[in-house]
Amino acid sequence: MQIKVGKLKVFNSLTRQKEDFQPLTPPFVGMYVCGPTVYSNVHLGNVRTFLSFDVINRYLRYIGYKVRYVRNITDVGHLSDTGEDKISKKAKLDQLEPMEIVQMYSNDFHHVMSQFNTIPPDIEPSAIGHLMEQIEMTRKLIENGYAYESNGSVYFDVGKYNKAHKYGILSGRNIEDLMSDTRDLDGGADKRNSLDFALWKRADPDHIMRWKTEWSDGFPGWHLECSVMSTKYLGEAFDIHGGGMDLKFPHHECEIAQNVGTYGKSGANYWLHTNMLTVNGQKMSKSLGNSFLPHELISGNHELLDRGYSPMTIRFFILQSHYASTLDFSNVALEAARRGYVRLSNGMRLIEKMKWKEDEGKLDERQSEQINKFCENCYHAMNDDFNTALTIGHLFNMVKKINSLHTRQLKFGEIGQEAFNRMKDTFLGFSRDVLGLKVEADVNYQSLINTILGEYKDAKYNRDFKRVDKLRAELKAEGIVAKDMKDKIEWAFEE
Repeated sequence: MQIKVGKLKVFNSLTRQKEDFQPLTPPFVGMYVCGPTVYSNVHLGNVRTFLSFDVINRYLRYIGYKVRYVRNITDVGHLSDTGEDKISKKAKLDQLEPMEIVQMYSNDFHHVMSQFNTIPPDIEPSAIGHLMEQIEMTRKLIENGYAYESNGSVYFDVGKYNKAHKYGILSGRNIEDLMSDTRDLDGGADKRNSLDFALWKRADPDHIMRWKTEWSDGFPGWHLECSVMSTKYLGEAFDIHGGGMDLKFPHHECEIAQNVGTYGKSGANYWLHTNMLTVNGQKMSKSLGNSFLPHELISGNHELLDRGYSPMTIRFFILQSHYASTLDFSNVALEAARRGYVRLSNGMRLIEKMKWKEDEGKLDERQSEQINKFCENCYHAMNDDFNTALTIGHLFNMVKKINSLHTRQLKFGEIGQEAFNRMKDTFLGFSRDVLGLKVEADVNYQSLINTILGEYKDAKYNRDFKRVDKLRAELKAEGIVAKDMKDKIEWAFEE
C-alpha cells in the first residue's frame, strides 16, 4: 500500500495534538464509531457524526488501507447511572414490545443513512447481542480489583483506578474537580464514590429489559457495551475510535478506564470527535425550539426553514466544514451550499462524459502544472486531519478547468492527456468515492412528461406522424406508454 501524496495526519483527542497516522498492522485499519441509541428518530447531530466518519472510512480505503469499520447499535436504552431506560419507557407508552421500538427506529436510522449515501459499516453489533461479553467483562473487572458489587449493582471504582492510572486522560478533567461537581444520582448510596459508574444495574420491579446474573436481575451500564464490542471485533488495541464531542466525557473516558482495567490497554490509539451543531449561532436544542429532524430539513416542513434541501445538498453543506469545528445551520448557509453542490455536480456530470481528444491546442506547461497542483492539493487537504472543507475548495478549482474545456475556452492539447486523465480520475474519485457525493437531479418528472405529451398532441394535430412515432419511441425507452384518449392524451408505465 502506498499513499499517493504526503502523510496522513489526524488530531488525536487523547494526546490533544496532530499526529502522523500509523496503524498497528498496516495496511489494515480498525475503526469503531459509537452508533445511535434507537429509541427515537435519528437527529442531525447523529447525521453529522456518521457522515464525517463515512468520509474518513472512504478516504482510508481510497488511499489503499483495508478498513474494518464497526458501528454499534445501542438497543438496551440506558442513558445514565440513573438506570433510565428510554426504550422501555417508549415501549410502555406505545404499548409495544421493546424490540419493536428497537426495530422501528433502527429501520429509520438505516433509511436516513441511505438517503445521505453513507456506506454501511462492515459490522453493526448490538448491545443486546453482546450481553454475555458485557457480563464477562464485569466479572473480569471485579477480579482485577477495579469493580465492586453493591446491593445487586456493580460499579467501576474510579478512585482505585485513578491511583494506578489517570481517570480524565481523554477529557483533561481533574478527578478532584469532578468529585466536587458530581451530584449523587440514583444508586448513589450504593457507591463508594460519586464518580463511580455502573457496569451492571439491579432492575426495579417495573423495568422491562432485564437479565439474570449472579448479582441481580438487571441490565448492563451504558459505557460497557462499547468497550466490549470494539475490542471483540478490533482487538484489545486498535486504531481509531470515534463519536460526537458529547461522548468524550463521560462515555469515552469510562471506556478507556474499563479497557485499561480489563486488558491494561486503552483500546484505540486515536480518538476522534465531531463537534456540535448550532442554528443561527445558537446551540441546537429541543428546548430552544431550533432543532429539526433530517426529514424536516429535506421537506422544508419547519418554521425555521425557507425551503427544503436535497440529501446531497445537506451532505455537501456538512462537508463544507471540518468535522471538528462547530457547524452553524441557517437558510443563507444552506442556500449557498445548494448552489455550491449544483456547481460541483454539474462538473461531475460534464467530466464523466468527457474523453481526451486531439485538438489544435498546444501544450501549456503552466496549465498542466496547475491541474497537477489541484490534484495534489486534494490529497494534502484530506491528509490534514480529513479536511473536507479545503478539499471542496480544490475541487472547485478543477470545476473551472472542466467548464473551460466544455466551452472550448481551454483546449485539450493545452493541458495534455496525462494532466486531463489525472484531473478526471482525481475529480471524480474525490467527489464520488471520498466525499460520497452523487449527481442528484432535482427535476419535476411529471412536468417533463406533460411537456413531451404536449408536443405529442401537437404533432398528432398537425398530422406529423413521423414526429408522433419518434416521441412515442422516446417515451417507451423510458418505460412510459402514451395513451390516446377521446379528448386528451394520457400516459402510463409500460407493463
